[in-house]
Amino acid sequence: MFDSLTDRFSSVFRNLSGRGHISEENIREAMRDVRTALLEADVNFKVVNDFVQHVTEKAVGEQVIKSLRPGELMVKICHDELLNLLGPVDTRIYFVDPGPTVLMMCGLQGSGKTTTCGKLAKYLVSKGHHPLLAAADLQRPAAVEQLRVLGEQVGVPVYTDDSKIAAHGHVARGAGVAVCRAAVAQAKSTGRDVVILDTAGRLHIDDELMGELRDINSQISPHQIYLVLDSMSGQDAVNSAKAFNEQLELDGLILTKLDSDTRGGALLSAKMVTGKPVKFLGMGEKLDALEEFRPEGMAQRILGMGDIVGLVTEAQKNFDAEEANKLAAKLEKGQFSLEDFMSQISQVRKLGPLGKVMGMIPGMSELSKQVKMNDGDMDRQLVRMRAIYDSMTPAERKKPDMLDGNRRRRIGTGAGVALNEVSQFMKQFQGMRDVMRAMGGGGMMGRLKMMQSMMSGNPGAMGMGMPGGGLRTKKSGFMEKKDRNKKKKR
Repeated sequence: MFDSLTDRFSSVFRNLSGRGHISEENIREAMRDVRTALLEADVNFKVVNDFVQHVTEKAVGEQVIKSLRPGELMVKICHDELLNLLGPVDTRIYFVDPGPTVLMMCGLQGSGKTTTCGKLAKYLVSKGHHPLLAAADLQRPAAVEQLRVLGEQVGVPVYTDDSKIAAHGHVARGAGVAVCRAAVAQAKSTGRDVVILDTAGRLHIDDELMGELRDINSQISPHQIYLVLDSMSGQDAVNSAKAFNEQLELDGLILTKLDSDTRGGALLSAKMVTGKPVKFLGMGEKLDALEEFRPEGMAQRILGMGDIVGLVTEAQKNFDAEEANKLAAKLEKGQFSLEDFMSQISQVRKLGPLGKVMGMIPGMSELSKQVKMNDGDMDRQLVRMRAIYDSMTPAERKKPDMLDGNRRRRIGTGAGVALNEVSQFMKQFQGMRDVMRAMGGGGMMGRLKMMQSMMSGNPGAMGMGMPGGGLRTKKSGFMEKKDRNKKKKR
């Protein structure tokens, strides 16, 4: 996500850090590169100009020229300005009492509106709510059926009225309003506390679409109105948001397909142009791939700083707490088996594509580029590691040190991989075992030292699981070669 923009920012900061002397001209030259990068990312022209102007003024005003670390100071200034651009954002949905709270979802066809309705319903269920979906998009082919299927997948009831469905241009006036009104009535009678209205969409904004949406807004009086935007459409998405807001007075935006958008223009422009905050991000096709928008985390990721808070949040949602407690107990005893190793890999895969996970860890995004591994490469490697593990006997898994050459060849044949890949897998396990034992067996002080080593960019600690990674410890056999020709001191 936003790889090209992150690369350009990183290049600018490296260039500033590498200069022995920084001048005002150096700063303005760097900001010209940033300006070009933002325009190439399809960020709104006025937004780009304002951003560059503000950063330049602060950089010169805060005397970056006299700073011993101009690159780091520029990172902070750009980070603060990105926060002004993206936030602040309150992602909470305010619920009414008595309910139901009515959420109206709008958007053009192809933006992912109906799928986002399903995602939002799943999100609300995870927060302890009981939503009802309303199929009010009556003329897009199979729109009602799509919402019905999504409702089944997330375990949420869907109100539909097939008698109101008609071909494009033939939906009766007021049909959408009637469906929404009936859905709210059903929610009241069945104890549902939230109603999500999946309203009509079009391939483009027209008077008929806006008239129908205005009718629903005026007659149903939804408590909040969200607009779903396809982030890959760049400035077109922002222009659409502006037009919708003029007609409906939006409460927030939901940007979809962020996992596929490498530019970021819509996200960086949306709030400044429309005056409305981005509330949620669609980060994939799965129904749990809806994230609350955090400006701080996004600004950090754009600047290549990672997003530890976001990573911890994802881990808390996806990691098995019982398994984590079992592992912690083992680590306290200095134990870490091959089964534990594979269990941790499975846990990490729950967080999503490894490229996304590494991008949230400071320094790891750059490391993955240095070893030239993309999402597909890393995911394929994990699949092959699983195949190697599955090709072992139970005895070999319990005592991996018994794997001699013959056993490794047999395992490689069974997994469909080369012998050297089996050996690499074992090195990765041994290295991770050393890390885990150091973090667990060393008590709190040992864990603090390990974290300090990882955060400082120690290649041994940071390179675990990557080609060439591994701690250089006596236990794992990675020792510096001795010069046997050197005479001993007497």
